[in-house]
Amino acid sequence: MGPRPEYSPLDGDRSCDVVIVGGGFTGLSAAAHLAKAGTNVVLLEASRIGDGASGRNGGQLGTGQRAWVEDLESELGFSRAKALFDLAEEGKAHLLDFARVNGIDMEFTPGQLSVAHKQRYVEYYRKHADIMASRFGYPHMTFMDARETAERLGSSAYFGGVRDTGTGHVHPLKLVVGTGRVAASAGAKLFENSRVTSISAAGGKVRVTTATGTVTAAKCLIAVNAYGGKLEPVSAAHVMPIGSFIGATVPLGPESPVLPGGESVDDSRFVVRYFRKSPDGRLLFGGREIYAVKDPKDIHIHIRRQIAEIYPMLKDVEITHGWGGYVGITLPRKPFVREVMPNVIFAGGYSGHGVMLSNYVGKLYAETVSGNRDQLKLFEELKIPPFPGGRRFRSPLLFLALNWYALRDRI
Repeated sequence: MGPRPEYSPLDGDRSCDVVIVGGGFTGLSAAAHLAKAGTNVVLLEASRIGDGASGRNGGQLGTGQRAWVEDLESELGFSRAKALFDLAEEGKAHLLDFARVNGIDMEFTPGQLSVAHKQRYVEYYRKHADIMASRFGYPHMTFMDARETAERLGSSAYFGGVRDTGTGHVHPLKLVVGTGRVAASAGAKLFENSRVTSISAAGGKVRVTTATGTVTAAKCLIAVNAYGGKLEPVSAAHVMPIGSFIGATVPLGPESPVLPGGESVDDSRFVVRYFRKSPDGRLLFGGREIYAVKDPKDIHIHIRRQIAEIYPMLKDVEITHGWGGYVGITLPRKPFVREVMPNVIFAGGYSGHGVMLSNYVGKLYAETVSGNRDQLKLFEELKIPPFPGGRRFRSPLLFLALNWYALRDRI
């Protein structure tokens, strides 16, 4: 994407209306909308804008929430499920419009295929497409049988699925860097390499401290998702970091049968595999997840092996790039949005559905600052239990649980 803009570190003390911790999709979207509304906003990013999950994800927008609408309806009732679905659709439309209006070339490519890796799942996909159209008013999703699935994938590894023409995929780093430019141009003060070491709230003010200065504000948004560490205990108990890794192949060439329609793909595994083609014809394949703190050194080996399971003709394909980052998940795979101390809201835990949701949550946070909290409350009211085991045992417990699900994917 070329060189990224650079923003200087925080140097000294400042005061503002709103301080934002985290320069990813959520924080930058909030900063852009707040600054455009005339709010004095300061954003602090520990590394560089785009270095976290917002710049290193699979780029898929998705439709609705992470959970299927029928599952949300079973848990929450139709009215609440429909409200959450509509909110996500508003978020999708907003993101596309935001990029268009602000001239962000995020390389949007329409179409997404969600596919079943087991025969017994196929009927669920058929019913899902029907429910989306009949009960939730979404006409863009159609069922695919095994033959159509094979034609659209260029692979017979899956048994069926759905095709969604109402969504697509983007270049995530271009989107997050472009959103940063919009925020800075609107007057937001962005500081990189400014890791926050503490946050405190007292006397109606929030104080955010870094190694090189402090920011005092009336309100604070914590938008670090999986990168919070020990910064704030409430969100740390509810949002778990998971490392997800992607490999990029050499360009496959115009004659390649892989994804002839250019759609992105996600599959039915609990440890989901997701992939798409870049504009220059590379296969970008994500499917190697880890539940520990250190990146594996064998990304290429594992990614190539998983590619070969779906595309045997690519078993020896050259992988030119491998990268990864940490995404934040919650136990029920729903966003975690809470006021974690007076005038301090945490937003994250998008559980793999963050490209679209995080950008919109940033906008909704900006609306709460101006007094309209109605839509953000739909997320705040979701019941998100903490991970069991506390800080000491939750990581090993999650490791065991998720590896059990990974084993079930193979049975």
